[in-house]
Amino acid sequence: MLEGKAMIEDTDMPSKMQIQAMAYASEALDLYDVLDCKSIAAHIKKEFDTRYGGGWQCVVGSSFGCFFTHSKGTFIYFTLETLNFLIFKGV
Repeated sequence: MLEGKAMIEDTDMPSKMQIQAMAYASEALDLYDVLDCKSIAAHIKKEFDTRYGGGWQCVVGSSFGCFFTHSKGTFIYFTLETLNFLIFKGV
């Protein structure tokens, strides 16, 4: 696991799910190169789909803009190491 600590920027997820999101992100960073944002995002999405049912979306990168609608209680935006992570379940 990475030594860096995640910093939550915004969320409406339950705390248990927040912890899981950051754990999956850390796991993905251990498995893939930090520049391979697509594989990192795919790993996190797959884990969320498996654990919480399908329909999850994940965006990973150092700079991006977005606008979306999500199901209540399924959104988190946080930073870990040099990357930003956006995870949510679509409506």
